[in-house]
Amino acid sequence: MALMDSLAIQTFLIVIVILLLDPVIALEYPQELINELYPDLGRNGNNAVSAPPAEPPSLPLPPASHSSPHVPALFVIGDSSVDCGTNNFLGTFARADRPPYGRDFDTHQPTGRFCNGRIPVDYLALRLGLPFVPSYLGQTGSVDDMIQGVNYASAGAGVIFSSGSELGQHISLTQQIQQVMDTFQQFILSMGEDAANDRISKSIFYISIGSNDYIHYYLRNVSSVQSLYLPWSFNQFLAQTIKQEIQNLYNANVRNVVVMGLAPIGCAPYYLWLYQSKNGECIKMINDMILEFNFVTRFMVEELNQELTEANIVFCDAFEGSMDIIKNYNRYGFNVTADACCGLGKYGGWIMCISSDMACSNASNHIWWDQFHPTDAVNEILADNVWSSLHTSMCYPMNLQEMIAKNSK
Repeated sequence: MALMDSLAIQTFLIVIVILLLDPVIALEYPQELINELYPDLGRNGNNAVSAPPAEPPSLPLPPASHSSPHVPALFVIGDSSVDCGTNNFLGTFARADRPPYGRDFDTHQPTGRFCNGRIPVDYLALRLGLPFVPSYLGQTGSVDDMIQGVNYASAGAGVIFSSGSELGQHISLTQQIQQVMDTFQQFILSMGEDAANDRISKSIFYISIGSNDYIHYYLRNVSSVQSLYLPWSFNQFLAQTIKQEIQNLYNANVRNVVVMGLAPIGCAPYYLWLYQSKNGECIKMINDMILEFNFVTRFMVEELNQELTEANIVFCDAFEGSMDIIKNYNRYGFNVTADACCGLGKYGGWIMCISSDMACSNASNHIWWDQFHPTDAVNEILADNVWSSLHTSMCYPMNLQEMIAKNSK
């Protein structure tokens, strides 16, 4: 009994020291402490940071629709909101390759998606008549693997190169754009320049990035960034950087782009815990910054549509769509709006999701899956809004279905 008490005290002291060093350390929980708290995890060999697997994991995925796809391909650029397995191949704490992640996915296995099931681009791929898009690092590199799309997204990635670097390796926005260009070169070598450019110009490019520039950079005041940039200036910098990368894509014959705004991370369980929210109320200071980012980014998209001939660039306001769900949770079938399905501490926001024992039995009635990521059910609602404005209009100047109809005329 004395030994157990000693172990409990030792564990408690380690946790306190970690949190005193940096409250965000809950995002980069040390493997030694994970092993101590959850010894069963150590038996399956799933370390938080490990070497890339020798072979890409076999992942049976739903086939494309029997009807012809609406577009040739879907290409995805972004962070953990749309990472489908990139970080499985990197040395990083930002991994979703162990249960309970993926428990409600089609294969009921973790795939690297930061969700209990599907992420938004999975639902969009099916709406487009395409199969789920493979990770750039998770396929063989042959053109046949990439011909219907590639997912370059990496958890922890940001617009700023160093955002999320304390978690370990990730692939930043600029690096993802370079991977896109490498893919285009392979297309040109394989099918010829004209055919490759035609395919690229008719495909959809989906960009979802920026949250980590707040979570892991601005809100942590890395390099005293808050004394150098007020939120408005910081948002202008992020938006202009994204604008330049979209222009680079346009110069490579990309014409159809969906730019996702940021979700209300001020409502995420991690920040509810960190700022000691009363009754699950969102952290207004953080959400005000996100609202501002979305405003600036929407204006940037409007500028690009005026500047770039034949470009169809859509801005989809994830904040607007998410707040509609939070405010009208009963209509959507949710009854847990603030607590994460998987996590420890108040709101499930203190410690990241690292064990099936930490997860609720039914994620479908939860808005939040873990500290930062929504459940599969929320992802489906948001994807339907992007596709057809089914629940609420959150895409400007048109939704994805309208963009496709416009291109077919």
